[in-house]
Amino acid sequence: MSFYENMHYFHDKKEEIIISSMIMIVRIKNNYMKQRDLKYSCLIAVLYFGMNVNAQTTPNDTVSKEQKIEEVVMIGYGTAKKRDLTGSIAKVSGSDVADKPNANAAASLQGKVAGLAVVNSGQPGATPDIRIRGTVSRYNSRPLYVVDGIWTDNMDFVNSNDIESIEVLKDASSLAIFGVRGANGVIIVTTKRAKSGKPTITFSSSLGTKFLTGKPELTNASEFKSLYDRNRANQGLAPYSYYDIFNSDTDWIDAITNNGATIIKNDLSFSSSTEKSKTYFGIGHLEEQGIINNELLKRFNVNFNNEFNFTKNFKVGFSINGSFTNNPRLQNYSSALVAVPIVAPFNDDLGLYNQLPIGLGDAQVGNPLLSVDYLSGTQLSKTYRILANAFAEVKFWNDFTFRTNYMVDLGMTRARGYNPVAKLYVGETNSTTNAFGGRQLTSVYQNTTDNIITQQEYLLTWNKNLSGHNITATAGYTIYDEKFEQMSGNVTQKAGEQNAIPWNRRFWYLDTYPFGDPASRTATSSEYDDGASISYLARVLYNYKGKYIFNASFRRDGSATFAADNPNQYQNFWALGAAWDLGKESFMDDSFFSSLKLKGSYGQLGNRFSPYRYPNYPGYVGGATAVFADVAFQKDLYPGYILAWQNSPNLKWEVITSYEAGFEASAFNNRLSVEAVYYNKRTKDLLNYVTGVQNYFRNSGEIENKGIEGSIAWRDKIGEDFNYSIGGNITTYDNKVLSVFEPGYRIFDGNSVTEAGFPIGYFYGYEVEGVYQTNADVLLSPTSTLGTYGPGDLKFKDLNGDGKIDDQDRTIIGNPTPDFTYALNLNLNYKNWSLGIDLQGVYGNEILRNWGNGSTFAQFNYRKARLDAWNGEGTSNWEPIINDGNNYNTNNVSNYMIEDGSYVRLRNIQLGYNFNSNTAKSIGLSSLRIYLNAQNLVTWRNNSGFTPEAGGTPTQFGVDNGGYPLPIITTMGVNVTF
Repeated sequence: MSFYENMHYFHDKKEEIIISSMIMIVRIKNNYMKQRDLKYSCLIAVLYFGMNVNAQTTPNDTVSKEQKIEEVVMIGYGTAKKRDLTGSIAKVSGSDVADKPNANAAASLQGKVAGLAVVNSGQPGATPDIRIRGTVSRYNSRPLYVVDGIWTDNMDFVNSNDIESIEVLKDASSLAIFGVRGANGVIIVTTKRAKSGKPTITFSSSLGTKFLTGKPELTNASEFKSLYDRNRANQGLAPYSYYDIFNSDTDWIDAITNNGATIIKNDLSFSSSTEKSKTYFGIGHLEEQGIINNELLKRFNVNFNNEFNFTKNFKVGFSINGSFTNNPRLQNYSSALVAVPIVAPFNDDLGLYNQLPIGLGDAQVGNPLLSVDYLSGTQLSKTYRILANAFAEVKFWNDFTFRTNYMVDLGMTRARGYNPVAKLYVGETNSTTNAFGGRQLTSVYQNTTDNIITQQEYLLTWNKNLSGHNITATAGYTIYDEKFEQMSGNVTQKAGEQNAIPWNRRFWYLDTYPFGDPASRTATSSEYDDGASISYLARVLYNYKGKYIFNASFRRDGSATFAADNPNQYQNFWALGAAWDLGKESFMDDSFFSSLKLKGSYGQLGNRFSPYRYPNYPGYVGGATAVFADVAFQKDLYPGYILAWQNSPNLKWEVITSYEAGFEASAFNNRLSVEAVYYNKRTKDLLNYVTGVQNYFRNSGEIENKGIEGSIAWRDKIGEDFNYSIGGNITTYDNKVLSVFEPGYRIFDGNSVTEAGFPIGYFYGYEVEGVYQTNADVLLSPTSTLGTYGPGDLKFKDLNGDGKIDDQDRTIIGNPTPDFTYALNLNLNYKNWSLGIDLQGVYGNEILRNWGNGSTFAQFNYRKARLDAWNGEGTSNWEPIINDGNNYNTNNVSNYMIEDGSYVRLRNIQLGYNFNSNTAKSIGLSSLRIYLNAQNLVTWRNNSGFTPEAGGTPTQFGVDNGGYPLPIITTMGVNVTF
């Protein structure tokens, strides 16, 4: 056939070709991605991606003069039309996270919502560091998650394919109803329910492949030897004897990396709806390999809910959301980043792993591949999570609804494991030694964790329309009870090689008789906590003809955390909001605005967390030790213990005063939509842990977060076959600690400091002016009291001008909070084809590089940047001398260790094809879609680590400890409805 005949053939057979491609995708999965199958599938993909497809269905109109559907959002204890609200609530559809290759659906929220900062990790199943409108506390920055009405601290266990929608609540009028848990924002997750219509079965399957990206630049063997020889010369030491065995060139990162790691996801659901009953049942299976060898996360999910209408006015229902997870052993690249490259990982002749050279990381680093391979399968950790909700709802007197909910959140973790010993080959002495820091004896450990939360809610709602006056009033009473219990222990083998605990999981228990030594059995941790609260809540939503909108929220929280005689055992939280929709006014009839709403809110929110517990014992810590002697003058040492902290009689939860003002607008027949707000959150009565003669918590200090959020979107269609949307969002952050404890007081968390007048968790250290070039330069500069130094060492700035460099010259050298975050998205739809592109970025923050700076305890590999180190006058004015025997440049934290944290990332790109209904029906389906997805494809950045993203605690974040890379993930998938 001619070229044109071939094209007509492919055009006519397009559906069959695409179906063949889909079948090939399944074949690839079943054959573990054989190379020939992958090539064939890619060839088919290229053929149909380039064809002009004539669809027989037309996508729904994206734009109309009037909104076809008024968006309904979850607001906590109910729903409301978004147009009737005064606050900032963003809604993300479940379809936006369902087909993304993330075990944790929260990771897929990155860049989706203004004001929502998400810091991701590439580790399988890792929980993202999420903050809404900045950091408001020293101890707790995490939002509250509400999954099908149940309050929890994360959404790690939720199957992304079961999610109907995710709402992000940000302002006071939206959050006050959550009282003491509302300060950090709320993320409401609603799972799928059955919809009206015939019973449906849906099946989704995807296969993804991971590839390492952002690999740090380290010296190879020859470069390392060159720098290490210079290092020894600068210390006055003789050259190192590398022996014949140290002539390898090992890239330790490559040695432990699993390029081609897979992520497999399969989901099946059934839904059925009748006039009386609605039922939804979904099951999911996920297997995700890590980018490091021998990491594997396995998860099974079940979601089952039912709603039964006894009468028109009375219904009951329940929902169960459960997960079972096989947790991977946590691994990282910290040792691979510093291990010297001159030794091979494995001695093939002897069948042993090689020890690193003596003095060059043998004890401190160890063989990275040994830890990754040899410890594989030695940890058995399983997590069980069940969330259940049963409700009854009755309507009476036409306008009233009473609803009661009883909810349970049960989480259990059972972990046990084995610490083996292993032989390493020592090249210098042609001998063997035990691995893992010279451990001589095997041991096992066990850990159990139980967390049980119960909630009860009793809610009365009145909904009335009185001649244009629309009123929805809610009042309620809730009970919240949480019990936490944790215990762990370990046991070591009895002395003697014959008593080594076997490498057999049947023996990995604390009663590992006869191999375990009962005298070594230790309860390393035991903890119990029992907290409860009761709350009263009320909310009124009012609008007049949709023009003038008001709402008020109130919650009174009583906590058993505080003593009964504490006047702050009950605290009140509230908010007021107002909006004016000018678009409904007559003077706007001829305007190009479809709607224009001015809005604002003001209120007080609470922040609850648990470093402090009452009436449970706060625990004891070691105090002074006393010597007692008996009549025989035998002396015995008796340790003393003191309370970890004293109970504070007037302590209360932190209070955040929050307000915002802004507008929402749509124009050009709803093609253009814009939203912008100014927000301000000020935390008062910060909880601070004070140490001294007595340890105690006290309320003192303030933090302010303020900024601007903006989002814009344009949606339009061209002709009958093409529609598109383009949008973006931006959020600015201005964080400042106004006061902490007392004037001049600094709170240290590693090299991060919280102090009045500065952003929370700022990096603290010295400013580098350059490098000392000569002895004369040293003599003419201010003297330093920080250690021994000379030509080639970093020259620190004398900030206070007293003629010497000491700890008084430290200052802010970096801010981990960005100036702003932003995102852009583009969606194109042509007939049955769809293309989505997401771009996301961060600007204006710094990272503290906590690796690759050298060490005086062991010789590490070098960053490639150290090839430009000072080696004589004029050779460098930034990279200091290679001299790891002197800790002057290593121990004195300075902006030499600070890197730019700004980046732009092509977060996601997806190409999909929806088969037309006739083709789907011809093979017995209601709908059929296939897609290709690529995540983290390109990142433009300036830091030297794997990734510019570094989360952490509220007071220590943005620290790069070597990290875990965000891999490139390419995915192919299929969605089928029967």
